[in-house]
Amino acid sequence: QAQLVESGGGLVQAGGSVNLSCAASGFAFNDYRMSWYRQTPGKERELVIDIRRNGDSVVYLDSVKGRFTISRDNAKNMVYLQMNNLKVEDTATYICNALSIYVSSVYWARQNGMGYWGKGTTVTVSS
Repeated sequence: QAQLVESGGGLVQAGGSVNLSCAASGFAFNDYRMSWYRQTPGKERELVIDIRRNGDSVVYLDSVKGRFTISRDNAKNMVYLQMNNLKVEDTATYICNALSIYVSSVYWARQNGMGYWGKGTTVTVSS
C-alpha cells in the first residue's frame, strides 16, 4: 500500500540548516504532486511548499520564502525539503503529502485532507 516516510528532523540551532527527506512507495510517484506541511501543537496543519512532477514548486508560507526549497527525485521516489536560516518559529512536525495530479480541484482536495500522508518528522529550532 501507499506509504510516505519522513526523516531528517532533529534539534538545530537558529540560523542552521536541515534537509528533510520523504521516501514514497506503493503508488505511481510521478503522478503525484508532493507537498510539505507543518504542524505545531494547538495549531492547524499548514501547507508550506509543494512541487509538481516537472520540478516546478510553489511556496505557500511567506515566512519561509527564500529559506526553504523543495526538490524531488522521480527516479528514487524521494522528496526533499532544504531548510536554511532556521528560526525558532520554524519548530514543528513536518509532514509529507502526496496528492494525485488527477484530482479535479486541488483546493478541495487539500481542504479535505486528501492524498497520502506521512507521519511526520519533528524539527526543533533552539535560540
